[in-house]
Amino acid sequence: MLRLLHLHSSFAAGGKELRAAKLMNAFGKGVEHTVVSAVPGEMAAAAAVGSHVRVSYPDDFPSLSGRPFPRRLLELARAMQGFDLVLTYNWGAMDAVLAHTVFARHLGLPPLVHHEDGFNQDEAERLKPQRNWFRRVALTHAQALVVPSQRLEHIARTAWGQPARKVVRIANGIPLAAYGQSAAPDALPRVIKHPGELWLGTLAGLRAVKNLPRLVRAFAAMPPEWNLVILGEGPERDAIRAEAVRLELGHRVHLPGFAADPARVLGLFDLFALSSDSEQFPISVVEAMAAGLAVASPRVGDVEAMLALENRPFITPAGDDAALGAALAVLATAPDLRARIGAANRAKAEAEYDEARMVAAYARVYGDAMGRRSFP
Repeated sequence: MLRLLHLHSSFAAGGKELRAAKLMNAFGKGVEHTVVSAVPGEMAAAAAVGSHVRVSYPDDFPSLSGRPFPRRLLELARAMQGFDLVLTYNWGAMDAVLAHTVFARHLGLPPLVHHEDGFNQDEAERLKPQRNWFRRVALTHAQALVVPSQRLEHIARTAWGQPARKVVRIANGIPLAAYGQSAAPDALPRVIKHPGELWLGTLAGLRAVKNLPRLVRAFAAMPPEWNLVILGEGPERDAIRAEAVRLELGHRVHLPGFAADPARVLGLFDLFALSSDSEQFPISVVEAMAAGLAVASPRVGDVEAMLALENRPFITPAGDDAALGAALAVLATAPDLRARIGAANRAKAEAEYDEARMVAAYARVYGDAMGRRSFP
């Protein structure tokens, strides 16, 4: 039985966390997982872990947050003993990465693979030099650094000074066959799609970096038969609702909560949008593509490159609310155009973003880190 330790910046129901849960499910019963969140109580993604998976969520693991003093780093390093592989995720777990680099040889620690999926609001516009330096040092002993986007791959090799052999880019993937189906009008809790309605939808953690009040403002330009449905949970719910009320759109903006199975409900959407200040390679965009939807989004991360060529005219300058609203307004009144773009997006998803390919790529990275020919 292989023992994997997962040290997350948060285990809320966001993209990287749900991908980690998906990988845990795929690796099956031959692996035992221990999952730790740097944010106490942020464990919503645990609901996506299958009942067949051997997993624990200890509440006595040393805190991943605090000042990186030697005594605290030693405590973190000792807690990594006894595992076969340590997996760390994002900036919130970087102290643990440093602890591993400092004490790995002295304590005989297992290999470590770090994952970076993007940035919070505090680095949405500009990377912090001190964090770049910290990552350069902390990642010295990591076996691999896994990133999902071309932009993060470039940052890892330049700002963070990581050698090309260590940086591995793996595109996010989904079970494509599950998407593209119609959905029952009452498939979502607390909101029903009525005849004649059209839905603009998004999947996102309700966090500041997703800037969902911007999406509410952009949605205001759409015709009255359109409703905005935001699937997700997080601390920005009240801010989103307040913006909808301010614009007198409260009756057309719906926040039914987290969707554990997006494939089952995306068929309700007629158009998909992002409004983020920062993204890398969002799984939600891949899901929208697989569902045959056109996408409007700011030009952030790899979003433009991810989409089919037909969709790219509706990728707008980052931070430009008016441009995003204009793109939505055009798509709202052009059903044939939405259908053509959606079909092109679906074809590209089928060609490039299959879940089995993603799982195999992660298995290779983890196996190589442990010196195994196969994993698990």
